[in-house]
Amino acid sequence: MSQDGAGVDLETSLGYLLKEASSALRAAMDEVLRPLGMSVTRYSCLELLAQRPGLSNSELARGAFVTRQSMNVLLQALEREGLVTRPAEAPVGKVLPTRLTPRGRRLLEKATVAVRSVEVRMLDGMTEAEQSQAFRILQGMIRSLREGAE
Repeated sequence: MSQDGAGVDLETSLGYLLKEASSALRAAMDEVLRPLGMSVTRYSCLELLAQRPGLSNSELARGAFVTRQSMNVLLQALEREGLVTRPAEAPVGKVLPTRLTPRGRRLLEKATVAVRSVEVRMLDGMTEAEQSQAFRILQGMIRSLREGAE
């Protein structure tokens, strides 16, 4: 609890606990991705492209929770490294659809195994029913927050 009694009690704040869990998850993911020369943002970008080839810079930025400018810098680096490809000119409008290269797919396969090991560790000790319940609860929280913002 805060010293003046007016703040949030961090011991019982669900928001604070979620942020702590998010921070611990990101640190664990960074730890297993680092040996592959990856970060969580790089991994997220490659995973999004594997699942939705041709996404634009803006769509990738939203999906990876970064700014468009940060995503543009990342995409340029991934392109230089031969992990993604973008056309020199936009086929329609200004959007340069991005796709994984075979090299990008191979790296993503290794990263996915590493990230999945973190998820398994995070859920260790929970029954399938508890995992399903946690999933539903978190989805409900996200839905409530997004609906409240509209």
